[in-house]
Amino acid sequence: MDEKPFLEFNIQNLKESVIHEIVKFHKLNFDINKIVNNASSLKYTKGIKKVLTDEFTSPSNEFVKLFASKVYTGRLTANVMEEFTDLVQKAISQIISEKVSDRLSSALIKEEEKQQEEEREPEIVESKVVTTEEELDAYRIVVAILRRKLSIDRIVHRDTQSYFGILLDNNNRKPICRLHLNGNNKYLGLINEDKSETKEPINSINEIYNFDKILLQTVDYYEKEQV
Repeated sequence: MDEKPFLEFNIQNLKESVIHEIVKFHKLNFDINKIVNNASSLKYTKGIKKVLTDEFTSPSNEFVKLFASKVYTGRLTANVMEEFTDLVQKAISQIISEKVSDRLSSALIKEEEKQQEEEREPEIVESKVVTTEEELDAYRIVVAILRRKLSIDRIVHRDTQSYFGILLDNNNRKPICRLHLNGNNKYLGLINEDKSETKEPINSINEIYNFDKILLQTVDYYEKEQV
């Protein structure tokens, strides 16, 4: 056994790299041969990290000379070494700061992209409006009546939870009539000149033909407004 442990950790401050190593000791993953082989790697990795930490904090002459000799062509005098010791510390500090800044910037960009993607994705809301075949048949009857004065493309239907509306020029302010067919009692909602609604009871949608003159008169109201 080595005098120094090959793996140490603080249970209250576990890092991801340490968690990866601890998992290997779980009974489902435990393999003595792999752990022994890995112990040597961890031991030297731990030692190298300590050396680097010490050098980053207080660079030794050998560490400073390693970098100074690669960028300085003159003789490495005591004054030059002193100057480069400060430069090496600054360079190390800047590199670490830039790496941290890049990681943070990358994380922020990914978070912003994620938020933008979520905002772009439309929320799918299940519609509670169900258009029945009877409502569509009634709409066709109204179209057949209004065809005497209007082209088909000007007669538009819009279903809601309260009623099935038929509009002129797809304009909410130009309702032609409203169909109330989903309850026990059926009604045809006729629109007056002041745009108020009068509900007329009907037994079947075929009775809509009985109100053809009123429906055509409603269209006249809107056509006169445009003149």
